[in-house]
Order: sequence, then structure tokens, then C-alpha cells
Amino acid sequence: MQNQKHLVFLDEDIHYLNCAAKSPLLLASEKAMQDALNREKQIHLRTANDFFDRLEIARGLFSKLINCNSAQVAFMPAVSYGFSSVLKNIPATQGEHIVVIESEFPSDYLAVERWCSNFQKTIKTIAATDADQSADDWNARILASINKETAAVVMSAIHWITGYKFDLEAIGARCREMEAIFVVDGTQAAGAMHIDVEAANIDALICAGYKWLFGPYSLGCFYMSERFNKGIPIEESWMNRTNSTKFSELTNYGETYTPGAGRYSVGETSNFLLMPLLIEGLKQVNDWNPAAIQAYCQDLAKPLHTFMDFNGLSHGASNLFASHLFSLKLPENISSDVFSQTLADRKIYASARGSGVRVSFNVFNTKEDLDALIDALKS
Repeated sequence: MQNQKHLVFLDEDIHYLNCAAKSPLLLASEKAMQDALNREKQIHLRTANDFFDRLEIARGLFSKLINCNSAQVAFMPAVSYGFSSVLKNIPATQGEHIVVIESEFPSDYLAVERWCSNFQKTIKTIAATDADQSADDWNARILASINKETAAVVMSAIHWITGYKFDLEAIGARCREMEAIFVVDGTQAAGAMHIDVEAANIDALICAGYKWLFGPYSLGCFYMSERFNKGIPIEESWMNRTNSTKFSELTNYGETYTPGAGRYSVGETSNFLLMPLLIEGLKQVNDWNPAAIQAYCQDLAKPLHTFMDFNGLSHGASNLFASHLFSLKLPENISSDVFSQTLADRKIYASARGSGVRVSFNVFNTKEDLDALIDALKS
């Protein structure tokens, strides 16, 4: 793949290594929003189709990325909404504990904490390292922690701070064996790397839209497997009923939910201004192809990994981490907040996360971006 910077809004002198925080705006998305605004000026032309047609396009595009039936895709305003939808439908009889990973993203952990508190269950947190094993064995420790008492495993596809890659297929297989529900936060992975919910036996995959999907803030996608098709949503939206497209019949309250995971979508899903942006983002990442994105990022990062290894800035072997997101392990006397500001002063943008600096990039980044970071690290 050739560099794709010409498709996004980024000043030439900016080194933006922060896609994990927010993707840059696609040129196509600006046009899509302008078209949507123009449509708003012609409000008298709106029809019932305007409420639903875009949703089906977005469902199809997201399902292609993660290999699922498009009917199992729902829409949410935030990851917390997706997790609430899933955990509301895990019964107390499911097991005695939920497995999570160390330093999980707050929205994920807090949802688990609420469920465990409500049903007097426990949280089993699996650390990156222990007295006998290093981060190389993190996946093995997760697998060993799943047993017949496990209600669910709730974790990110990659660690949101370090980019550590979790073996989703092995963990999903273990969950199936132990009859545990497998819930994955795909926010930092879907759109940037290969995820197959069928192959990994994922029961729910929750993804914010504004990072690697190149969508807008406040609109994302989530997958709910067929095991949740008779569950209870956290709200009752008229749009999620089978008679919703017939405006003259909306007061036929006995109508059933739409097939698949449609019942779980947030109200006002149509979001006439934001949905066009999500669609453009999904179109683009499908066109780029997550496998090609990983290959591009892996090649681009080679000089940086060499520098990190030589200077003791790596958390471990580069093959343990995603190609598009990983963390710089700073010396103890250097503050991650101070160093990220030092980078910003050089027009290099990355995120202070924990004790390190998270570097995340995509096909819009160039060799010059990585050279600028290496020069700043040298100084």
C-alpha cells in the first residue's frame, strides 16, 4: 500500500501519531456531512427511508470488517452503552466470576464491577506479569484462569495502552469449552487489524467509531451474537420494532423487535448528520483492508522498534504487540505527561498513557513522522 495522507485532513508539518485517541477527518467525510447538512435544509423531502436506509449500509460495512451477519450489528453512542447492553443480559446463574485483564479500559471494567456487585460475584483480574512469568505468557495465564465457574471473559482485543495482542481465537475456544460468554472491546483493533467474530467465538464485540473506523465521536457499532437475540435492551426505541418503517402503524404496540440484534440499537439511531460520517469511515477502512493496514504499519515501524530495543524503551518483543499501536517505555525519571508535551512542542502528537507514551499510527503516516519521533527520543 502507498501512503494515504492525501485522503485525510492533516497539515504537512504535523506528525500525528495518535489515531488511537481520534482518527483524523477523511476528506470524503467532510463532503458527506456537508451533503447531510444540505439535506437538512430540504427537510420537507425527508421520507421514512431516510430513517433506515443508511443504517443498513453501515450494518453491511461493519459486518464485512468482522465477518458476521449484518442483522447482528447494532449502533450505540458510546462503548459504555454497548457494555451495559451486554451485561444486562448475562444472568446471575451464568457463573461465579468474570475474568478481566489488568489495567482494562475504565468503561469496560466499571460495567463488569457493576454486574459483579449486583449479583455478589467476583472479578478475576489477570496481570500482565507475575513472579514466575513475563508478559510473553499473558495469554497463557488468561487461558488458565477460565473454568466452569467463569461467567464471562471481558477484555480488549489488544491492550489499549501497550498494544499487547491477545490470542482471541484461543481464548474464544476456551470460553466455548467452559461455556463462558466472551465479550471483546474491539475499539483499538477493529478497522486496523483482522478480527473474525466467528473464528474467535466472540459473543459480543463493541467498537467506538471515532478511532480506527474513521467515524464520528458519539456513534459506534457493536455486534451481539445470536445468543442475545431474545434479550432485553436497555431502552425501548420505536425504531427497533418491526412496524417502525410504517409511520401510520406506530401505535400498534404489540409489534415485535426487528430481527437479530436490532433491539439493542440506541434511540434516534438514524442520526442524520453523524451516520454519513460513520459510513464513509467504514467504506474507507474496508477499502484499505485491515491486513494491508497492519502490513503498512509494521514496515513503517521497523526503525522505531530497532531504536526502542537498543535503548531499552520496549515492553517486550515487537511481535507481542500490534503494528498500529504500542507504547514507549520511558526511563523512570521521565514523566510521560511531560514527555508527550515535549513531543507536542515539536508538532509530534502521541498520548501519555500510564507510565509510557502510546504511539499509534495508520496509513496516513509517513517515514518522516517516525523519523521526527526518533529524533525527539534521541534528544
